[in-house]
Amino acid sequence: MLRRLIGAASIAAGLIGAPALAADITGAGATFPYPIYAKWADAYKKSTGIGVNYQSIGSGGGIKQITAKTVDFGASDMPLKPDELDRSGMIQFPTVIGGDVPVVNLREIAPGQLRLSGPLLAEIYLGKIRKWNHPAIAALNPGVGLPATDINVVHRSDGSGTTFIWTNYLSKMSPEWKSAVGEGASVNWPAGVGGKGNEGVASYVQRIEGSIGYVEYAYVLQNKMTYARVKNREGSFVAPSAKAFQAAAAGADWKAAPGMYLILTDAPGKDAWPIAGATFILMHKTQEKPESARQVLKFFDWAFTQGDRLAQELDYVPMPDPVVRLIQTNWKSQLKDPSGNPVY
Repeated sequence: MLRRLIGAASIAAGLIGAPALAADITGAGATFPYPIYAKWADAYKKSTGIGVNYQSIGSGGGIKQITAKTVDFGASDMPLKPDELDRSGMIQFPTVIGGDVPVVNLREIAPGQLRLSGPLLAEIYLGKIRKWNHPAIAALNPGVGLPATDINVVHRSDGSGTTFIWTNYLSKMSPEWKSAVGEGASVNWPAGVGGKGNEGVASYVQRIEGSIGYVEYAYVLQNKMTYARVKNREGSFVAPSAKAFQAAAAGADWKAAPGMYLILTDAPGKDAWPIAGATFILMHKTQEKPESARQVLKFFDWAFTQGDRLAQELDYVPMPDPVVRLIQTNWKSQLKDPSGNPVY
């Protein structure tokens, strides 16, 4: 609550000195956080009159656009490593935590009824397990009527942080996946068909009987999709939820992470969702348009201080207060105008 009161006061103070007709903010990138960014943008415009034009084009596209300085901020679910940040002259900070969720199109299976594991998901995505009634799937699902139909694999076709989280997890679960495919925003898929964005994958899975795909949890909720429970590190079959994402993030030490580079997959904890991840904002350290940068920071300051309820409504996990304070400290020390003056 204290963070919200202080944040609201700082936003009000900042807006007093702002131009009467501040330009809209532009951003591009990850589809993973698009539902909450859209919700925040709508509420922020009603509150301040300033619009946020966010293009949901995938993390790869967001990194390209912010690198080319064609937008005010980029968004990626694949954090850049500290050396990559240094080379590009950028900083990154997390905004919310969510999770990749395996979704299926099986008529007789209810949401949460199907149980899967990381090694099993790797075998499916390697194209080695091709039938839903395969003994390895049946062994995890006693009493479930698994059909003898083909498994139709759906993956992302675009450069995607959602894919980075997914393939990072599969690399931890399967030595064969790690050596043959690896992790990244884009990989050479051994099997399946590609859909563009979380929206494209969700659409394919809804249309193709027997399919399996992976999407951010907000898309599961919005499209009423059939999700699978996944076996976590402690052996629990966990359903995706804000509580499970929070459990995955419980041990995260952002202060110790150089450049705020932190991966949350396969986190410990009996209630932890195993395919969780944060989503990140990228900005250049030297801001050639400092007023635009200030408007971006005011927007995310507002989101951190007044947007938690909206995030929770979509089952994203807001960043804890200490992490928000760390982010704001980084803004003050790292973001400068061309003369070296702090932007925030």
